[in-house]
Amino acid sequence: MPSYVITGASRGLGFEFVRQLSSDSNNIIIGLVRDKPTTEKAVAEELAGRSNIHILQADITDYEAVKSAVAQTAKITGGGLDHLIANAAYVSEYDAYDPIGVLSEDPQALEEDVLKSFQINVVSNIHLINQFMPLILAGNARKVIALSTGMADLDPINQYELDTAPGYAISKAAMNVAIGKFHAQYKKQGVLCMSICPGAVETGHFKNATPEQMVKAGGMFQKFLAYSPQFKGPATPEAAVKDVISVWEKASIDGGSGGSYVSHYGNKQWL
Repeated sequence: MPSYVITGASRGLGFEFVRQLSSDSNNIIIGLVRDKPTTEKAVAEELAGRSNIHILQADITDYEAVKSAVAQTAKITGGGLDHLIANAAYVSEYDAYDPIGVLSEDPQALEEDVLKSFQINVVSNIHLINQFMPLILAGNARKVIALSTGMADLDPINQYELDTAPGYAISKAAMNVAIGKFHAQYKKQGVLCMSICPGAVETGHFKNATPEQMVKAGGMFQKFLAYSPQFKGPATPEAAVKDVISVWEKASIDGGSGGSYVSHYGNKQWL
């Protein structure tokens, strides 16, 4: 039975991964969340009857909690793991609307936010992958997928002056390199590691934005349109997750996907 561990499975893209992947009763779905009771309630209400879903409590920043989740996963799956989906991330609201030079006017706040992005989006995910790797090596599909962003690609950053969300973009760029390093180490053992950007997705990120911030967000979306004239706005989680799954299902080491950083289209077209 194909097995999947999905971090950040309580809401947004994470919950949608759980929903779509659990629709096949042959799949074993393990969701890692910070709030287990609330997530289990959502599963019971929205995905009733799907006994192939297992919710484990583990904040990815808590090394010991993840260690416990690895042990619990091994018991559920019989010792292996086919897919690790590193979805959980810190998407900063602090840096979402301003460029790095403006944010530098409060250097302490900037430093704290960048470090938080790096701690969660890079360091914690490195620990996560290292801890689950023995199970991946004992699995069949042997795929490690990190959710990334096109905002970490230098070409559109420079060409379209995408100056907002610096801490988030920097941390995701660092994680892309980490994924490449993991693939470089484990390729010979048949492990495929890759980063996939789901595109712009409506997950409520701007729900707390002020009118001034929404104006700035509008400016960013105008740059998105310049980059991709066919862009019609953020996709639904359902559509984005469907696309991401399609990319990793087609991906292979022999096909050159190992260590790659691609979009939900499987290429470098981010929107």
